[in-house]
This record gives sequence, C-alpha cells and structure tokens, in this order.
Amino acid sequence: MKQDLEQLKLLAIFHYVVAGMAALVACIPFIHFFMGLALATGALGDSDPGARPVGFGIMAFAAFFIVAGWTFAVLVAFAGRSLQTRRRYTYCLVMAGIECIFMPVGTVLGVFTIIVLMRDSVKELFRRQSGEPSPSPAPTPNS
Repeated sequence: MKQDLEQLKLLAIFHYVVAGMAALVACIPFIHFFMGLALATGALGDSDPGARPVGFGIMAFAAFFIVAGWTFAVLVAFAGRSLQTRRRYTYCLVMAGIECIFMPVGTVLGVFTIIVLMRDSVKELFRRQSGEPSPSPAPTPNS
C-alpha cells in the first residue's frame, strides 16, 4: 500500500509537469495568430483585399489550437490533483487514455498511469477515499 501511495504521488507530480509542458507548447500558435493579425490589419503593407479574410482565418485556427492546448493542460493538471487526492477514479483513467495520444511524453505518462490505476489495491484506495463501500466477494460454489 505504501508503494501505491508513493506511485500515485509521483504520477500526480508528473501530471503537473506534463500540464505545464502542454500549456507552454500551446503558446506556439501565438506566432501564427500575430502573423494573421498583421495580415488582416494590413500591417505587412499588403493592399490585397483578399488578404484580410485569410488573416482572420489564420487567427481563428491559431486561437482554436491555443484554447484547445490550454484546455488540455488544465484537464491534465486536474487529473494530477485527482490522483493526489485519490478521487475521481474514472476521470483519471479516461485522462490517462487521452494522454496516450500525445507522444512521446503523454504516452509514457498515460501508460504508467493506466498500469497503476488497474491494480486492485489502488482501486481500493480510491474507494476508501470517496467513501464507497468495498464490493462484496463473489460467492463460492459449495462443491
């Protein structure tokens, strides 16, 4: 049980680190956003009237990716907090699966999180923390 608690603590820390990395990477599209803004406002000196809609389109795509990246970072940080407090087992498991999509760091973190969360002893830790009753053992046939 002590090993499970230590591993959950480490996983929570790594979730915070990955959330920070994801938030930082999500800032990269700001380059595209400001280039689109310059194109839309004519700051580049281009007087082509077709450049404005293209600039606004670039800004929209960049804003979407920034918001999506920051949202993912917040969700990963929340999963780390949930692991730390041993609450929301299903949420942690789902986020671990989603993290696997983001290679290579998210894949490693997601796989290790799934491995730890699938242990019966860890499931019991989450149950105890949430106040759920333990499942009763299956009846054994009398033979």
